[in-house]
Amino acid sequence: MPEATQYPYIIVLKNDTSRYVNVFGFLLSTGSAVLFAREMLFRNMVIMPYLLGIIFIAGLLTWNAFIYYKTDRDIYYSKALLIAGLVWTRMPYFQWLVAVFAFLALLEYQAKKPVEIGFAEDHIMLNKLFRKKIAWSEITNVVLKDGVITIDFKNNRLLQREIDKGENEASEQEFNDWVSKIKK
Repeated sequence: MPEATQYPYIIVLKNDTSRYVNVFGFLLSTGSAVLFAREMLFRNMVIMPYLLGIIFIAGLLTWNAFIYYKTDRDIYYSKALLIAGLVWTRMPYFQWLVAVFAFLALLEYQAKKPVEIGFAEDHIMLNKLFRKKIAWSEITNVVLKDGVITIDFKNNRLLQREIDKGENEASEQEFNDWVSKIKK
């Protein structure tokens, strides 16, 4: 989001997708490690790329479990996905999965990033995967009430999302008063 001075109010929306992204990353990493182990068992030999992939993926999953249970930091599976993708290039089948795993690893940070809405005197900026600038002339009403932001567009679209109360500092009344002054 650009300078906070340019946006007197920045509302951070609650990100509910982070949990699903974590589950998906865990399943893909674990599933890949299991398939690497399966391939070694069927060949009845130790294959170094597969073994190293299993060890690194297991280590990263253990590290993520430690971070999840012992700290408040966010966990990411992108490194495990990238390692799994690299090992998939050595598998006798589905080598193209390296592209899928690399793409998912790159998108993980963006998917976990909460959406921010910046309110300026001349526009509203939605900061998500692609920024979207909305002029106040496209808006009928904006209300913040009971931890939910509601943006009513003139084209009958409605954006209504729960906000992250820990990230937002302004009171609802103060914000609604400011919006009503801007809309006049």
